[in-house]
Amino acid sequence: MTENGTHGRPGRWRSGAESRQRILETARELFGRHGYGATSVRAIATAAGVDPAMVFYFFKTKQGLFSAVIDIAGSVPPAIESIFAEGLDGIGERIVRTLVANLDKSDRAPLVMLTRSAPTDPQSEALLREFIDREITDRLAALLDTPDAALRAAMVNAQILGLTVARYIMRLEPLASAPPGELAGRFGPLLQYCLTGPPS
Repeated sequence: MTENGTHGRPGRWRSGAESRQRILETARELFGRHGYGATSVRAIATAAGVDPAMVFYFFKTKQGLFSAVIDIAGSVPPAIESIFAEGLDGIGERIVRTLVANLDKSDRAPLVMLTRSAPTDPQSEALLREFIDREITDRLAALLDTPDAALRAAMVNAQILGLTVARYIMRLEPLASAPPGELAGRFGPLLQYCLTGPPS
């Protein structure tokens, strides 16, 4: 059995709301403590007192479990893929446009929730770092063929987090009510420069 396998069980498993919640709580603790890569589905299942097949029944894959832990909407993974689909050209504007479009839909978006809770919750801080590193930082750095790729990607993260905090948590005007297109047009070139501008 692999961690990305898909399993299904009929009957009594369909009423396992308590088991599902216990799996989620256990996964959040272990992902927060050890990170995504170092946490196996088997370890989560053992700590939650269930069979690994039950984890796959409820969440299909390890990534599906992680997405559920941080309450990520089903539309977010395809949106992230669209950012990287066209390479580096114009990626700064695509990042901002995609970020704002998804966060505007709900204040329960994962980046908002994790950013809000990270300062006081070590597990949320770890999950936020894991989510950003895995979905954004590492992928951006992989696109760059420069010695300072990791630093450039980290500079983009700083801009993303700053915009998220200002617009959705502090609700600072005029950023809080600025149209998404305007933000993409103004912040996009800044992110683009962080990635593809000349080294300082």
